[in-house]
Amino acid sequence: GEGDMAFLTSELVVKGRGCGQNAATERRSASGKSQWKAGRRAVVKCSEATAKSASAVPVQTGVYSTAGMKVEEFFRNSLGSWRSMRSSHNLAMSFMEEVNSEIEIEHVELTDDSVLAICKQYETDPAMAATAIKMSWEGTSDWDEDEVLKGSTLLVLVKDEENKGRLLRSEGYAETVPSVGEWTMEADGTFVLITPYERASAEERIWFTTPNMRVRVSFIRTQTGEGVLTASMSTEIREL
Repeated sequence: GEGDMAFLTSELVVKGRGCGQNAATERRSASGKSQWKAGRRAVVKCSEATAKSASAVPVQTGVYSTAGMKVEEFFRNSLGSWRSMRSSHNLAMSFMEEVNSEIEIEHVELTDDSVLAICKQYETDPAMAATAIKMSWEGTSDWDEDEVLKGSTLLVLVKDEENKGRLLRSEGYAETVPSVGEWTMEADGTFVLITPYERASAEERIWFTTPNMRVRVSFIRTQTGEGVLTASMSTEIREL
């Protein structure tokens, strides 16, 4: 299974071109107090011009940070339509695959029959569920551009502690069977999910680089967890 335009912040520095040259010329053309006053007037004019230029352009400062993000906020920010570009490396077979997909993530009420059913399947009290989403995807691979990769899965988040718990899935990542994984919300805002399967285990790390862009890194490990079979990286950009 597969799974923003980016919100960028920068610090703007505006320089008034030619102001220094004009100030120097004006100072050279005067003497004594006249020279000092002329130079001061030129500096004031230069400052006013710079301020006027800067005020015409929105100044954005600071760097977007997800530090301290709660898991509920992470899931809420993930809702919407996304365009995914994934590069996958099969280390065991020594080949690569590029997949382009459209992803839709929708909120599902905790009282929905599908949520109650998956909680019952995993013998989990529905009252422990914090949130639920449905993720659908459709895409193509460079292996076979005529084949459409399509699917959907229901995800129910269960909190055992404030920053860790279980994720119930109607369809897994490494194997298309129901699965339950253990999630952790790290201090820097990265959502980490580890899901064991019968023949392998999957590790996913997802984080926001901006409010409208997510990065997903996934590993399919051997059953013992000592080796990596597949590694992939996805860039997911929100469709606004």
